[in-house]
Amino acid sequence: MTVITPAHEQGGVSAPDRDEDVLLRVENLECVFPTSAGDVHAVSNISFEVRRGEVLALVGESGCGKSTTGRAIMQLPPPTSGSVIYDGTDLTKASGSHLRRIRRKLQIIFQDPISALNPRRKVKDIIAEGLDIAGVPKKERRERVEAAMRQVGLDIANGNRRPREFSGGQCQRIAIARAIVLNPDMLICDEPVASLDVSIQAQILNLLEEARKVYDLSLLFISHDLAVVHSISDRIAVMYLGRIVEIGDAESVYRNAAHPYTNILLDSAPALGARAREESGLELRGEIPSPLNPPSGCRFRTRCPRATSLCAEQEPPLTSIGMRDAAGRETEHQVACHFPVIRSEVMAAAPERPATRTEET
Repeated sequence: MTVITPAHEQGGVSAPDRDEDVLLRVENLECVFPTSAGDVHAVSNISFEVRRGEVLALVGESGCGKSTTGRAIMQLPPPTSGSVIYDGTDLTKASGSHLRRIRRKLQIIFQDPISALNPRRKVKDIIAEGLDIAGVPKKERRERVEAAMRQVGLDIANGNRRPREFSGGQCQRIAIARAIVLNPDMLICDEPVASLDVSIQAQILNLLEEARKVYDLSLLFISHDLAVVHSISDRIAVMYLGRIVEIGDAESVYRNAAHPYTNILLDSAPALGARAREESGLELRGEIPSPLNPPSGCRFRTRCPRATSLCAEQEPPLTSIGMRDAAGRETEHQVACHFPVIRSEVMAAAPERPATRTEET
C-alpha cells in the first residue's frame, strides 16, 4: 500500500538518524542575481545532503539552477542565503584561507574541459596545481601526478604536452586527474560528459565510477539527462526552475516517479527503454517561465496537465511517499506535488539498472 506522510518543507531533506554519514548538507540555499531587467531567481530555498561514498544526481533541464547550485556549494560565487555545511564546516562563513584548505577535499569538474584548462601550461603542471598550492615536495608531487595520470588512463609520457594537443575526452581525463591528485573526499561533476561524443561518455562515466571506488569518493553528479545518470547514481534529485520537485533512491525514482515533471523527463529518455510516453500520458504545455518572474505556488503548474487552482495558491512541500522496492524494502522518496502520480509499489515494466556500464571504444 502506498502511504503519503508529511515531511520537511521544500527546504528540508534530511535523515537525522544518519547524520554521521552526511558529508555535505545544503540548507535553504538561495541564489538570486540582480540584472537590469530584475532579479533572476536561479535557486530558491533548496536543501539536500550527500552522504559519504554515495552518488547523488542533480537532474533537470537547462536553466533549472542545477549548475548554479554546484558553483554555489564551491562559493563560486557564494549563495545569496542559506548554508553549505561540508564535513561540519559552513562554507558560507569560512575565511578565504580556510576555504582554500577545504577545497583540497572538495573538488569540482566543469562541463567544458578545454576551457577549464590553462592552454599555456603543460599537462603535468596543470594536474599539479593544487599540490603546488599545498607546498607538496617535488618528489611526492611527481609521484602523485603520475599516479593520477595512470588512474585516468593518460600516458605519463604525454605530461609535457599542452591541452590543445588533446581531444575533448582526453582533456576531461586531465581535469579529473587534477581533481583526484589531491585525494579529495568529494567531487562535484557539473555536466562532465555533456560536451562529449556518446562513445566517449561511457568511458568517462566508467572512469568516474572507478575513481569513486579507489578514492572512496562522494559525487554530486549534475546532468540534464536521466539516461546518463541511470547506472551511476544512488539517489536522484530532480530540479525545475530553481526548486527540487522530487528526490529519492534512484531505483524508486525510476520505477515510481511521482512528480509529473519527472515522469515527462523519463518518457523523453528513449535510452531507458520500457518507459514509453503513453505510460504516463503526460505532456508538457507551454514554455519554461522566466526566473525573473517565477509562477506563484508550484512553479511547474503553468506547464503541468494535472494543475488546478490549488497549485497556483499553495506551494507544495516535499512530502514522503511510502514506496517499496522489488525486495519489499521501504525506499526513501519525496515529492513536491499536490497531485502526484501514484503507481503500484513495483512496476514490472520498469527498466533494470545495469550493474556496470560497458565501456565503449
